[in-house]
Amino acid sequence: MIIGFIGTGNMGGAILGGYAASKASEGNELLAYNLNTDHSKWALERTGGRVEIAADNVDLCRRSDVVIIGVKPQVIDPVLEEITGPFKEREDRILVSMAAGISIEHLRSFLGEKAKIVRIMPNTPAMVGEAMTAVARNELVNDEEFAPIKEIFDSIGAAEEIDEALIDCVIGVSGSSPAYTYMYIQALVEAAVANGMDEQKARVFAAQAVLGAAKMVLESPESIEQLRINVCSPGGTTIEAVNKLFENGFMQNAKEGFQAAVDRSIEMTEAKK
Repeated sequence: MIIGFIGTGNMGGAILGGYAASKASEGNELLAYNLNTDHSKWALERTGGRVEIAADNVDLCRRSDVVIIGVKPQVIDPVLEEITGPFKEREDRILVSMAAGISIEHLRSFLGEKAKIVRIMPNTPAMVGEAMTAVARNELVNDEEFAPIKEIFDSIGAAEEIDEALIDCVIGVSGSSPAYTYMYIQALVEAAVANGMDEQKARVFAAQAVLGAAKMVLESPESIEQLRINVCSPGGTTIEAVNKLFENGFMQNAKEGFQAAVDRSIEMTEAKK
């Protein structure tokens, strides 16, 4: 396949770099284009020169079997207008969009009713090969076509197919949640520093604890609640911390943050109708 990346900023560039470094990319040709020439240079460096820089969006689209758009939602419409012609010229080409609040129906309104479209919602840990990516396709993308698309995102972490109706929920639970997790880690680091620990050492202790806990959730057959209970010895230190967090509404605050992200995603989608 020839896979083209329009937009190689933080997220698009992370996906491109991660995929280029994976075995899944072997045998495939990679193209990229970004109005920002610095981002194009960064894409070349990130992929070890594996990517070719296209002349423009139209050139990239005409040469690609799969086009992955990594531009921001507020500037995606002009890009869609540019590539409408190439998509209507070749109906087997597949568009992959990661723009929040931009529905498959909105994309199809530019590219035509016969357009094959996949919508994804990745997150920033793509930069270290640990992304969680939701993948939704329209009815025109068959299983044979979909498999190599999903493989791209499996290669930079984990990917799960979902119904597009769950994209807003995904934004709350994984798309935006690294930010909430960073806040938690930052709080631990600041508290550790206040208790005399070196900041860099505190970063390692806090981040490794979160990494290990996340791995336990993924690999243990026990419920998340039971995993928490297992750490809390009666009368011990952990139960004191957990009780204080419950008292201060820790879990409810996290749920409200989640919902705020979901509600904003819904608003953005509605604004494009």
